[in-house]
Amino acid sequence: MRYDLVIFDNDGVLVDSEPISNRILAAFLTELGHPTTYEESIRDYMGSAMHRIHDLVLERSGQRLPVDFDSVFHDRVFEAFRRDLLPVPGVGEVLRSLDAEGVPYCVASSGGHERIRVALGKTGLYERFGEKRVFSAQDVGRGKPAPDLFLHTAEVMGVPPGRCAVVEDSPLGVRAAVAAGMDVYGFTAMTPGERLSGATALFSTMDELPALLLS
Repeated sequence: MRYDLVIFDNDGVLVDSEPISNRILAAFLTELGHPTTYEESIRDYMGSAMHRIHDLVLERSGQRLPVDFDSVFHDRVFEAFRRDLLPVPGVGEVLRSLDAEGVPYCVASSGGHERIRVALGKTGLYERFGEKRVFSAQDVGRGKPAPDLFLHTAEVMGVPPGRCAVVEDSPLGVRAAVAAGMDVYGFTAMTPGERLSGATALFSTMDELPALLLS
Protein backbone atom coordinates (compact mmCIF):
# COMPACT_ATOMS: atom_id res chain seq x y z
CA MET A 1 0.00 0.00 0.00
CA ARG A 2 1.36 3.39 -0.99
CA TYR A 3 0.18 6.23 1.22
CA ASP A 4 -0.99 9.71 0.34
CA LEU A 5 0.52 11.21 3.49
CA VAL A 6 3.12 10.16 6.07
CA ILE A 7 2.75 11.75 9.51
CA PHE A 8 5.87 11.74 11.68
CA ASP A 9 5.98 12.15 15.41
CA ASN A 10 8.79 14.51 16.32
CA ASP A 11 10.48 13.53 19.58
CA GLY A 12 12.35 10.26 19.20
CA VAL A 13 11.35 9.85 15.55
CA LEU A 14 12.73 12.91 13.76
CA VAL A 15 14.96 14.25 16.52
CA ASP A 16 16.83 12.27 19.16
CA SER A 17 15.29 14.29 21.98
CA GLU A 18 13.78 11.70 24.30
CA PRO A 19 16.97 10.94 26.28
CA ILE A 20 17.55 14.67 26.79
CA SER A 21 14.02 15.68 27.73
CA ASN A 22 13.34 12.68 29.96
CA ARG A 23 16.57 13.14 31.91
CA ILE A 24 15.56 16.76 32.51
CA LEU A 25 11.96 15.85 33.37
CA ALA A 26 12.97 13.14 35.84
CA ALA A 27 15.43 15.47 37.55
CA PHE A 28 12.94 18.35 37.72
CA LEU A 29 10.12 16.23 39.14
CA THR A 30 12.52 14.80 41.72
CA GLU A 31 13.68 18.31 42.60
CA LEU A 32 10.04 19.26 43.23
CA GLY A 33 9.49 16.35 45.62
CA HIS A 34 8.13 13.77 43.17
CA PRO A 35 10.98 11.22 42.94
CA THR A 36 11.21 9.99 39.35
CA THR A 37 13.90 7.97 37.61
CA TYR A 38 14.83 8.36 33.97
CA GLU A 39 13.33 4.94 33.27
CA GLU A 40 10.06 5.91 34.97
CA SER A 41 9.89 9.12 32.95
CA ILE A 42 10.29 7.16 29.71
CA ARG A 43 7.63 4.67 30.83
CA ASP A 44 5.05 7.15 32.05
CA TYR A 45 5.51 10.35 30.08
CA MET A 46 7.20 9.62 26.75
CA GLY A 47 4.94 10.87 23.97
CA SER A 48 2.72 12.81 26.36
CA ALA A 49 1.38 16.31 26.11
CA MET A 50 2.25 18.47 29.11
CA HIS A 51 -1.21 18.22 30.62
CA ARG A 52 -0.70 14.47 31.12
CA ILE A 53 2.33 15.12 33.34
CA HIS A 54 0.27 17.47 35.49
CA ASP A 55 -2.62 15.01 35.62
CA LEU A 56 -0.50 12.01 36.63
CA VAL A 57 1.42 13.88 39.32
CA LEU A 58 -1.84 15.18 40.79
CA GLU A 59 -3.42 11.72 40.65
CA ARG A 60 -0.46 10.04 42.33
CA SER A 61 0.50 12.63 44.93
CA GLY A 62 -2.54 14.80 45.43
CA GLN A 63 -0.30 17.80 44.75
CA ARG A 64 -0.33 20.19 41.81
CA LEU A 65 2.85 21.10 40.01
CA PRO A 66 3.91 24.77 40.26
CA VAL A 67 2.22 27.21 37.91
CA ASP A 68 5.56 27.92 36.21
CA PHE A 69 6.41 24.22 35.77
CA ASP A 70 5.92 24.22 31.99
CA SER A 71 7.94 27.36 31.34
CA VAL A 72 10.85 26.31 33.58
CA PHE A 73 10.89 22.81 32.11
CA HIS A 74 10.86 24.10 28.54
CA ASP A 75 13.61 26.63 29.25
CA ARG A 76 15.82 23.80 30.52
CA VAL A 77 14.93 21.54 27.60
CA PHE A 78 15.49 24.23 24.96
CA GLU A 79 18.87 25.10 26.42
CA ALA A 80 19.90 21.45 26.20
CA PHE A 81 18.44 21.08 22.70
CA ARG A 82 20.39 24.06 21.39
CA ARG A 83 23.57 22.55 22.81
CA ASP A 84 23.17 18.79 22.25
CA LEU A 85 20.26 17.80 20.00
CA LEU A 86 20.85 15.67 16.90
CA PRO A 87 18.51 14.18 14.29
CA VAL A 88 17.60 10.53 14.62
CA PRO A 89 20.20 8.61 12.58
CA GLY A 90 18.95 7.88 9.08
CA VAL A 91 15.85 10.08 9.15
CA GLY A 92 17.23 12.42 6.50
CA GLU A 93 17.48 9.50 4.09
CA VAL A 94 13.86 8.53 4.85
CA LEU A 95 12.65 12.04 4.00
CA ARG A 96 14.70 12.08 0.80
CA SER A 97 13.15 8.76 -0.20
CA LEU A 98 9.65 10.16 0.30
CA ASP A 99 10.57 13.28 -1.67
CA ALA A 100 11.90 11.16 -4.52
CA GLU A 101 8.64 9.20 -4.67
CA GLY A 102 6.47 12.30 -4.37
CA VAL A 103 4.87 11.22 -1.09
CA PRO A 104 3.89 14.21 1.12
CA TYR A 105 4.83 14.19 4.79
CA CYS A 106 4.34 16.32 7.88
CA VAL A 107 4.94 16.26 11.62
CA ALA A 108 2.30 15.90 14.37
CA SER A 109 3.74 16.13 17.87
CA SER A 110 2.56 16.23 21.47
CA GLY A 111 5.11 19.01 21.97
CA GLY A 112 4.25 22.66 21.57
CA HIS A 113 5.02 24.62 18.41
CA GLU A 114 8.02 26.37 19.98
CA ARG A 115 9.54 23.06 21.04
CA ILE A 116 9.05 21.65 17.54
CA ARG A 117 10.61 24.71 15.90
CA VAL A 118 13.62 24.66 18.23
CA ALA A 119 14.18 20.92 17.72
CA LEU A 120 13.76 20.87 13.95
CA GLY A 121 15.75 24.08 13.56
CA LYS A 122 18.72 22.80 15.56
CA THR A 123 18.83 19.55 13.58
CA GLY A 124 18.44 21.20 10.16
CA LEU A 125 15.10 19.49 9.48
CA TYR A 126 12.76 22.48 9.75
CA GLU A 127 13.28 23.51 6.12
CA ARG A 128 11.92 20.11 5.04
CA PHE A 129 8.63 20.82 6.77
CA GLY A 130 7.96 24.51 7.18
CA GLU A 131 5.15 26.07 9.18
CA LYS A 132 2.29 24.62 7.10
CA ARG A 133 3.35 21.02 7.69
CA VAL A 134 3.90 21.22 11.46
CA PHE A 135 1.07 20.24 13.81
CA SER A 136 1.03 20.26 17.61
CA ALA A 137 -1.21 19.07 20.41
CA GLN A 138 -1.67 22.80 21.00
CA ASP A 139 -3.86 22.82 17.88
CA VAL A 140 -6.52 20.49 19.34
CA GLY A 141 -8.39 19.99 22.59
CA ARG A 142 -6.90 16.61 23.54
CA GLY A 143 -3.41 15.24 22.99
CA LYS A 144 -2.38 11.64 22.36
CA PRO A 145 -3.70 8.97 23.01
CA ALA A 146 -6.83 10.72 21.72
CA PRO A 147 -6.97 10.65 17.90
CA ASP A 148 -7.74 14.38 17.64
CA LEU A 149 -4.28 15.54 16.57
CA PHE A 150 -3.92 12.97 13.81
CA LEU A 151 -7.45 13.56 12.54
CA HIS A 152 -6.87 17.32 12.53
CA THR A 153 -3.60 16.84 10.66
CA ALA A 154 -5.21 14.67 7.99
CA GLU A 155 -8.10 17.12 7.56
CA VAL A 156 -5.81 20.13 7.11
CA MET A 157 -3.58 18.19 4.72
CA GLY A 158 -6.66 17.06 2.76
CA VAL A 159 -6.04 13.31 3.04
CA PRO A 160 -8.54 10.69 4.31
CA PRO A 161 -7.33 9.00 7.52
CA GLY A 162 -7.26 5.62 5.83
CA ARG A 163 -4.68 6.89 3.35
CA CYS A 164 -2.29 8.11 6.06
CA ALA A 165 0.65 6.34 7.67
CA VAL A 166 1.93 7.45 11.07
CA VAL A 167 5.48 6.90 12.34
CA GLU A 168 5.54 6.73 16.16
CA ASP A 169 7.77 5.56 18.99
CA SER A 170 5.45 5.80 22.00
CA PRO A 171 2.52 3.67 23.18
CA LEU A 172 0.37 6.80 23.44
CA GLY A 173 1.13 7.73 19.85
CA VAL A 174 0.39 4.26 18.54
CA ARG A 175 -2.95 4.24 20.37
CA ALA A 176 -3.82 7.65 18.93
CA ALA A 177 -3.03 6.59 15.36
CA VAL A 178 -5.02 3.36 15.67
CA ALA A 179 -7.97 5.32 17.09
CA ALA A 180 -7.71 7.67 14.10
CA GLY A 181 -8.01 4.74 11.70
CA MET A 182 -4.48 5.10 10.36
CA ASP A 183 -1.72 2.58 9.79
CA VAL A 184 1.09 3.15 12.26
CA TYR A 185 4.70 2.05 12.15
CA GLY A 186 6.30 1.61 15.57
CA PHE A 187 9.94 2.61 16.03
CA THR A 188 11.53 0.39 18.66
CA ALA A 189 14.85 2.20 19.16
CA MET A 190 13.82 3.24 22.68
CA THR A 191 10.52 1.45 23.26
CA PRO A 192 10.21 -2.36 23.44
CA GLY A 193 8.03 -3.69 20.66
CA GLU A 194 5.56 -5.26 23.08
CA ARG A 195 4.68 -1.78 24.36
CA LEU A 196 3.72 -0.72 20.82
CA SER A 197 0.96 -3.29 20.41
CA GLY A 198 -1.49 -2.35 17.72
CA ALA A 199 1.18 -1.08 15.34
CA THR A 200 0.88 -2.15 11.71
CA ALA A 201 4.55 -3.11 11.76
CA LEU A 202 7.64 -2.49 13.88
CA PHE A 203 11.10 -1.34 12.84
CA SER A 204 14.28 -0.76 14.80
CA THR A 205 16.38 1.42 12.46
CA MET A 206 15.39 4.13 10.00
CA ASP A 207 16.88 2.30 7.04
CA GLU A 208 14.03 -0.22 7.37
CA LEU A 209 11.30 2.40 7.07
CA PRO A 210 11.23 3.37 3.37
CA ALA A 211 10.41 -0.21 2.33
CA LEU A 212 7.49 -0.25 4.78
CA LEU A 213 6.08 3.07 3.61
CA LEU A 214 6.69 2.80 -0.12
CA SER A 215 5.97 -0.84 -0.96
